[in-house]
Amino acid sequence: MASSPLNVFKQPLRLFSRQPVTGFFRDGYCRTGGGIDPGNHAVAGVVTDEFLDYSASRGNDLRSVGLKGGCKWCLCTARWLEAYQAYRTGKVTALGVPRVDLDATEDSALSMVDLDTFRQFAVGHDQSNAIGGNSSGGNPTS
Repeated sequence: MASSPLNVFKQPLRLFSRQPVTGFFRDGYCRTGGGIDPGNHAVAGVVTDEFLDYSASRGNDLRSVGLKGGCKWCLCTARWLEAYQAYRTGKVTALGVPRVDLDATEDSALSMVDLDTFRQFAVGHDQSNAIGGNSSGGNPTS
């Protein structure tokens, strides 16, 4: 790699998960290799059962690779955005949008999703205050 990948804060990308091993390169980092990854697996997401159900309904059954609610997985930016848009249109609840580890999300994801949107779903962010007072369910990563 010509340069080290950066996160959305333009800092060195943090390791996301080796249990399960995730990422396009299966090295635990949500990095795209400077355009090598056509799916842009840049979003460090903590998946929920609702997201897994939604993703399966859209043709991407992540349970087939052993994921369950609470797992860390490098998600395609477009798939995360699709879940976010489904939330905005009422097709899923806020819990249908994976929480994002911003320190482990590659900056390439910012080409599709702005940082403020990601911050609303950041790991450890209080969802009851972040998303229009929606207090259904709390934070699945706690």
